[in-house]
Amino acid sequence: MENPFWQFDTGYWFQQLNSSEKGLSQDTVNRLLLQKGNQPIYKPHLKKEIILFLSQFRSPLMLLLIGAVIISAFVGDPSDVFIILFILLSTGTLSFFQEKNAGKVVKKLQSMLSIKATTLRDGQISETDQEQIVKGDVILLRAGNMLPADCLIIEANELYVNEASLTGESYPAKKEPGITTAQTPLAQRSNCLWQGTNIISGNAKALVIRAGKDTLFGHIISSASQTVETSFEKGIKDFGYFLMRITLALAIFILLVNLIGHKGVIESALFALALAVGMAPELLPAITTISMSKGAKRLLDEKVIVKKLNSIQNLGEVNLLCTDKTGTITEGTIRVTGLTNGWGMESEWVKQLAYWNASLESGYSNPIDEALKQLTFNTKLSVQKIGEIPYGFIRKRLSIAIRTEKEKILISKGAFGQLLGICTKINLPGGNIEDIATYREDLKKRFVQFGTDGLRAISICYKPIETDIISKELESDMIFAGFILMNDPVKPGIIETISELQQLKVALKVITGDNENIAKSIGVQIGLKQPVVMTGKEISVTSPEALVQKVKKAHIFAEVEPQQKERIILALKRSYTVAYMGDGINDVSAINAADVGISVENAVDAAREAADFVLMQKDLMVLKKGIQEGRKTFANTMKYLYISTGSTFGNMSSMVAASFLLPFLPLLPKQILLINFLTDFPFLSVSADNVDEEQIKRPGKWDLKLIRNYMMIFGIHSSIFDILTFCTLYLILKTKESAFQTGWFVESVLTELLIVFIIRTHKSFHKSKPGRYLFILSIIAVIVTIALPYLPFAHEIGFTPLPIVSLAAVLTIVVVYCITADILKVWFFKRFHTA
Repeated sequence: MENPFWQFDTGYWFQQLNSSEKGLSQDTVNRLLLQKGNQPIYKPHLKKEIILFLSQFRSPLMLLLIGAVIISAFVGDPSDVFIILFILLSTGTLSFFQEKNAGKVVKKLQSMLSIKATTLRDGQISETDQEQIVKGDVILLRAGNMLPADCLIIEANELYVNEASLTGESYPAKKEPGITTAQTPLAQRSNCLWQGTNIISGNAKALVIRAGKDTLFGHIISSASQTVETSFEKGIKDFGYFLMRITLALAIFILLVNLIGHKGVIESALFALALAVGMAPELLPAITTISMSKGAKRLLDEKVIVKKLNSIQNLGEVNLLCTDKTGTITEGTIRVTGLTNGWGMESEWVKQLAYWNASLESGYSNPIDEALKQLTFNTKLSVQKIGEIPYGFIRKRLSIAIRTEKEKILISKGAFGQLLGICTKINLPGGNIEDIATYREDLKKRFVQFGTDGLRAISICYKPIETDIISKELESDMIFAGFILMNDPVKPGIIETISELQQLKVALKVITGDNENIAKSIGVQIGLKQPVVMTGKEISVTSPEALVQKVKKAHIFAEVEPQQKERIILALKRSYTVAYMGDGINDVSAINAADVGISVENAVDAAREAADFVLMQKDLMVLKKGIQEGRKTFANTMKYLYISTGSTFGNMSSMVAASFLLPFLPLLPKQILLINFLTDFPFLSVSADNVDEEQIKRPGKWDLKLIRNYMMIFGIHSSIFDILTFCTLYLILKTKESAFQTGWFVESVLTELLIVFIIRTHKSFHKSKPGRYLFILSIIAVIVTIALPYLPFAHEIGFTPLPIVSLAAVLTIVVVYCITADILKVWFFKRFHTA
């Protein structure tokens, strides 16, 4: 891909590829096809679905859950086995479908490229499947053809190509034979044709230089097929490894302590493994899945399709939005914003001329004329069309001859430079006609200023004529009338969206293939003050290390190529959690590289397929709601992590101390699993819990250090109260084995249930209202826990009824634990939480 073939002429490449203007010989074609194995160009490299499904169970968290199933089976608690198995299968299935998405993108792109090409081989014209195109082939092109390969133009006649899917430019690109420098930006390589683009008008003969996966488009597809790990997925993986190390170390240590204390080997092993299960946050997949499903449903009501469930979680972490300009920030349509004279003042005469020219033309259909036909004005002047000189892509103008009640007029509309060249006079604001020579430089400066202001300007001129015979020769000695100003306007609501996103601490950067001045102007229009612009040329000569720093300072990236978009995103991901929004084929690799890929309702199929979100309406304010949903999901997920790590780590640490001192196990293995069972159901409702506004206003971020700090501080706090319970029950109240285990069980369950109401908010717990279901289920679990030792079957689980004194002591310890935990929580988040 690094070879800039556009810097050489076709004669050079004919020699290099052993070809000629008559094309390759059939023998040469057969040999080249044999060399590449005659395989399909784009073949998905995903594993078979069964292998792919099984591979979902290799993560640390999944391994912990599998261990939990095995231990539960040993203990003989079938309910826990079924619960964990259900979570295992549902989580693995979710991951399986997410990973299959990369294959869907490739298939979508394949279907877009299933085309035939007209080739010239041995001097004979034939239709050839795209898969059979090889380097050195000569292809014949005409209007409507899709390009099957990257080519160099041999000859062309009024050739214009739609490259919007690659460059983002909404206007057709003029193509012609020639040579361009190696550093020429993609949008300016006028001698090249690119796979996946299409011919708008004209015809050409071209030489294939790159085919199949070696093309620019092929590299985009290759990028789309690669799975990019998101920050959410990385956070889960890192947390799993961290938790596995802690769990295994503690479990092994507790096992050794119990063996040294001459307790039974099997009983000690099951006790240690049951504690390991207690440390495993087995509900994390279920809680995140339920939270994201609820968020997806709410977003669907806003006409937003969530294509990848994990993306809601990722969206909550986003602190940078990168977006293409054309068709994303802007509408991708032409609007007339001004019809001015040569001095930039609105002119009814220019408006009248422009309307006549556009409404009477019958040739090349284009967005500009469609926009001009919508003009309205007050005039009773009737006109009759005399003739037409169709738009020419070399002349870059369209001329219409009309007859009014007073005179005959030739009206020409087109590119400023070409029209200025045929004008010898100018219409002054007062209506007088003067020689244009003294005004040329001012007109050129004004034209440049229009571009700087983000406006596309074309010109219009006219002259009285006497003849009814209309030809190109009449296009001379014209009178310059003025400018037709157009823009591709920003979408309604985008400015408000950006403002709302900034309030949510989400920055914005624009990435586009458009002209630097227009892109900068659009940036100003959407609220970027004094935007710093970095061009594709700068990016191409910047080292990866330097790019990481430069991209942070830039607001707009202009004249960038598809591969550079992906490079920008990857560089930005070193400093941000990045969402990318785009709608063209040129955006597919960047959408896949971003933590969150977003597309819009009018995007190409491949971009919609690659995206995590597809916005089905033009009101981009739904992005704000999506980010809020993501942050709610993230906050609720973190609540569960804090609950499961702090209290369980404290409990395990307490078990170490108790194992040293007690002649019996502090808790039976099945009692430990019962703690999990009783706390799991209320914890499932954490996914629907209310979230404080303060937690929604800032991006969430996976912070393993914060979790470690929380685990240590709150683990120690929990252990203090566990030891207090131990001392009260064993040393003061002199309880026996069964009563001790019952008392410790009640204390453990109640502290785990009540800590959720404390840790669910960063404020004092009484200042934040919990979710309805969380509150109800927790109260039920508290009642069941206190009542359980008094039920008829309690002895089957190893429980015995607690005396009133013992129960009162345990409840007092729990109350003091909650009060001190709330004070500690407020201090902790002020001290450590900076996200």
